[in-house]
Amino acid sequence: MSIVLASTSPFRAAILMNAGIGFRAEGSNIDERAVEAPLLEADATPEDVAAILAEAKALDVSERNAGALVLGGDQTLSLEGELFHKPADMEEARRNLLRFSGKTHQLWSALALARDGETIWRHVSVAHMTMRPFAPDFIGRYLASVGDSALSSVGCYQYEGEGIQLFERIEGDYFTIIGLPLLPLLAKLRELGEIDG
Repeated sequence: MSIVLASTSPFRAAILMNAGIGFRAEGSNIDERAVEAPLLEADATPEDVAAILAEAKALDVSERNAGALVLGGDQTLSLEGELFHKPADMEEARRNLLRFSGKTHQLWSALALARDGETIWRHVSVAHMTMRPFAPDFIGRYLASVGDSALSSVGCYQYEGEGIQLFERIEGDYFTIIGLPLLPLLAKLRELGEIDG
């Protein structure tokens, strides 16, 4: 088995390790904002942006790893049609959380498998995340508690940690929310004969 994860994300690596998938990680060299810019100009959906970025990462790493099966992933967050990115600093995290308060945002988690510079599979899952209404002073206390980890996630939260306290309702698969829709991936890897079926 020769699977390469086109990511240095510790979250994606942990998901694969916990599922018993053998792999090695190699980050892609693509400039995500440069790939995204023409998509946004063309009014691409957040779903399409996630899918295209996942595929671009897989293809980039695939071109350097002949014969290997390469897994690329990406996640986007949209609220009322607007695409969000990881916050640059705590002030942007605070502003974003104020915007998310009392509303439902979407997390789009995309995967792509590539081999020898060709995409062989794509998948996108969505989760609908409804945050409870909260006051600005709560956001300040939350950000002080979680610290810089708020900057490592597009939604300013780790759902598997303290971030769960922000939510009123969640509709979606756990693995989609944390950025790697595992069940569709496992099904495809079995179909390809990469894991025991």
